Amino acid sequence: MVTVSALVYYPVKGCAGVSVERAEITGAGLAHDRRFMFVTPDGTFRSQRSTQLLATIRPSVVHDGTKLTLAAPGVADLVLDMRPDGPRVPVTLHKIWAREAVDQGDDVAGWASEVLGEPVRLVRTAPDFDRQVDEHHGQVGFADSTALHATSLASLDDLNARILERGAEPVPMARFRPNLVLGGLDAPFAEDAMTTLTIGDAVLRYVKPDIRCRVTMTDQVTGEMAGPEPIRTLAGYRRAPEGGVSFGIKLAVERPGVISVGDTIY
Repeated sequence: MVTVSALVYYPVKGCAGVSVERAEITGAGLAHDRRFMFVTPDGTFRSQRSTQLLATIRPSVVHDGTKLTLAAPGVADLVLDMRPDGPRVPVTLHKIWAREAVDQGDDVAGWASEVLGEPVRLVRTAPDFDRQVDEHHGQVGFADSTALHATSLASLDDLNARILERGAEPVPMARFRPNLVLGGLDAPFAEDAMTTLTIGDAVLRYVKPDIRCRVTMTDQVTGEMAGPEPIRTLAGYRRAPEGGVSFGIKLAVERPGVISVGDTIY
C-alpha cells in the first residue's frame, strides 16, 4: 500500500520548508507553497542556485494566512503582515516569465538583505496571478515549472545505500525539497512509472521526471555547499535521456482536494 509519508510546503521560493500533517491541494499546488520569492532590485528571482543562504531562512504562514514569520541565524525573527495586493513591481522567473508581483515592503527587504548579504525585496503572487508554463505543465505559483514535486522513501534508501558503498555520507530527503513523499513503494524509483495519483479527493497527474541541479548538494540547514553527493552517485545510474540526472517526479493538479499524512495513494 502506497501512502503519503510527508507533506511539505515552501512559503518562500528557495527557503526552508514547513512540514504539515494535512494540506489543501489547490490548482497550483499545496496551499501557500512558493507564493513568495525574493528578487533583486531589478526584479530577477533568487533561488539557491544563486543564493545558497536562502536555505537558512525559515518561513511559516500563520494567523490564518494573514502573516508570514521569517527566522534566520543571528538576527531577530520578523513577523510580516502579508500584503495580498498593493504596490506592484516587475519580476522575471527563469528569463521566460515576466509579470508583476506585490512588493512586501521595506522592513522585510532590509531584514532579508542583511541575512543574505545582497540587496533583495520580497514579492508575493497578486490576486490576479495566473501562471501556466503550458497546458501539459498545468497551473503553478513561483515554483520552477510544475505545481508539485514528489519523491519516495524507497528511492532515497536505494540512493543512500549506493552513497554509503562509496564511503560517503548519506543525504537527507530535505536535499531534494519535495512537496510529497511517498511511502510503501516496494521498489526504488517506482514513482517514475506513475501516471495518475489519487489521494482522497485530489487527483495529481505526472508531468515529467525531476532533473536535479546543484541545489541538492547544498546543506539545507547551513546553506553551505556539501557536495559532491548526491549528484555524483546519481550520475552513475540515473542519467536522463535529455541530459542531467533525475530523482523524483513533477506533478500537475488535475483535481484539487485535501490530503493528509498517512492517506493511501491510488
